[in-house]
Amino acid sequence: MHNIQGLLIDLDGTLYHGGKMITGADELIRRLRQAAVPFLFVTNNSSRTPANVAAHLRGMGIAAQADEVCTSSLAAARYIAGELPGARVAILGEDGLHQACAAAGLQIVAESPQYVVQGIDRSFTYDSLAQASRWILGGAKFVLTNPDLMLPSDDGFMPGAGTLGAAIEAATGVAPVVIGKPESHLITYASSLLGILPEHAVVIGDNMRTDIAAGAGAGCRTVLVLTGLTNRDNYERYQQVSGVVPDEICNDLTELMTTLGV
Repeated sequence: MHNIQGLLIDLDGTLYHGGKMITGADELIRRLRQAAVPFLFVTNNSSRTPANVAAHLRGMGIAAQADEVCTSSLAAARYIAGELPGARVAILGEDGLHQACAAAGLQIVAESPQYVVQGIDRSFTYDSLAQASRWILGGAKFVLTNPDLMLPSDDGFMPGAGTLGAAIEAATGVAPVVIGKPESHLITYASSLLGILPEHAVVIGDNMRTDIAAGAGAGCRTVLVLTGLTNRDNYERYQQVSGVVPDEICNDLTELMTTLGV
């Protein structure tokens, strides 16, 4: 691929599975650094801080720093701050979202918010649902970090931020502004962090419905790697469901390095 000014790289399914590095992930990042190719790790995960994400990567042998991580929480906080600097926000979420909102200069409040921002929240209760619904029906804007309905865990799958958001939407009749993949806000924000336009960025991921769809929606070039959710057997089905076609398809990360020319 030519004229690559920056890479936006998905994590789970692209560089690792759970706590296990995918073969070649460490070498890919090493070569990108050696070739001075700008990149960011881009994730829908709203619970972890960038420092947590970087530590998780390093624990698997993938060199990473906090400032190389862009999360849906960071993008959500910046979206709100861009609309209304210093806005009053009520948070239904975990540490990553709280830290991102504070760093963006937003006022975190427990009453009369101008925004309700919601991510994964493993302390979510009926009272949380009731209070969020009252705020939104009272005029607060509803922002959802990411629409993932289910997430993998050590015990199987668990409800994601999108499942909680669906409950709030059902209660209020108000659809949220969705920040994470497959929407384009996260990708557009990540591109801005690299100082480039989305059309000069390349999105790399394993999921047609999130990574590739978000990249295409933002105007980026896209590379699908068959290291995770999408494989040769289900590609056609996911292509039909997502309605997008990646610019390149690589069987593994070794082939990806050849495609990128690193």
